[in-house]
Amino acid sequence: MQKKTVRDIEVQGKRVLARVDFNVPMQDGQITDDRRVRESLPTIQYLLERGATVILMSHLGRPKGQRDPKYSLRPVATRLEQLLGRPVHFFDDCIGAAVEAGVASLPPNSVALLENVRFYPQEEANDPEFARALARLGEVYVNDAFGSAHRAHASTEGVAHYLPAVAGLLMEKELRYLGQALANPERPFVAILGGAKVHDKIGVIQNLLPKVDKLLIGGGMAFTFLKAQGYEIGKSLLDADSLEFAAQMLQGAGDKLVLPTDVVVAPALAPNAPTQTVPVSQIPPDQMGLDIGAETARMFSEVVRNARTVVWNGPLGAFETPPFEQGTRAVLQALAESGAVSILGGGDTAAAAEQLGFADRMTHISTGGGASLEFLEGKTLPGVAALVDA
Repeated sequence: MQKKTVRDIEVQGKRVLARVDFNVPMQDGQITDDRRVRESLPTIQYLLERGATVILMSHLGRPKGQRDPKYSLRPVATRLEQLLGRPVHFFDDCIGAAVEAGVASLPPNSVALLENVRFYPQEEANDPEFARALARLGEVYVNDAFGSAHRAHASTEGVAHYLPAVAGLLMEKELRYLGQALANPERPFVAILGGAKVHDKIGVIQNLLPKVDKLLIGGGMAFTFLKAQGYEIGKSLLDADSLEFAAQMLQGAGDKLVLPTDVVVAPALAPNAPTQTVPVSQIPPDQMGLDIGAETARMFSEVVRNARTVVWNGPLGAFETPPFEQGTRAVLQALAESGAVSILGGGDTAAAAEQLGFADRMTHISTGGGASLEFLEGKTLPGVAALVDA
């Protein structure tokens, strides 16, 4: 994925239209986690230091092509202003004559943020006219929104057909870490896969299994593999459609594929539910598995401590609900102490690392859940493919 970046172009005195990922969690109009905004700062500051005027665009949530004040990016403009320590001009639309006039009258070397591009249905439809209308606002296009790079939308892919298009510093960092892990990892190379459904990770398993030295499987998806081995799994999550796939993988993987040997079970997923830890061969019919057990956590931690590169996508238990975060916590601790290059997928994996206090001890946490998953599957990301080759 050798693409030109902001370092390869001249931006002095130019209007740079940059796609960022400001799709941050909000509650009552307040940002609850500004990590994605903070991750975009190096690119914005780089452009400003080199004399560019920066026009930022992003989506927020799923307004379904309608203008919805709940999904306005205005609170993000306020937060960005605080982080940058300089004014951020906010436009309450993203295309049209008024926005074009406003952008044209921006002071040189300033920052502006456009309103949510998903207020228009044409954004997700990758409508060429809409992409052209966005492109009129800049002279150069920078894509720094890795979290949206797997979507062929107007602001992530369409604009690149009308302006010179390069990667931002965050996009470059994401591609470097994930690309290095897949193409030339320092070994032993270990992948950890968790989360709910096997179905969502079929492509990842198929792409990673030949490349890794060990593939550790936890979370809800482990129970489909255990069922495929012939174990009774009680009320645990089962992805019945993927049983045959799980059986095939187990048959061909040898000792590469490592499953839990014990699990924490409870009658239901509820805070402080009565729990017990049982071997995988003894899951009671009226209980559900909600975390890896202590023996499995020790085994996984041992593998991780001996690794040189670890890619992790999906938590190992229902970490949002205590006490089912303990398996994920133990393996994160081992990873933090291992000295290995640690690359975490976005989404729930990032949330778990953040919540459990290990985020700043990881080498790289991806800002894209779906995008990192598709990258690990070996898929081409449309938002990356559209950029100019180096």
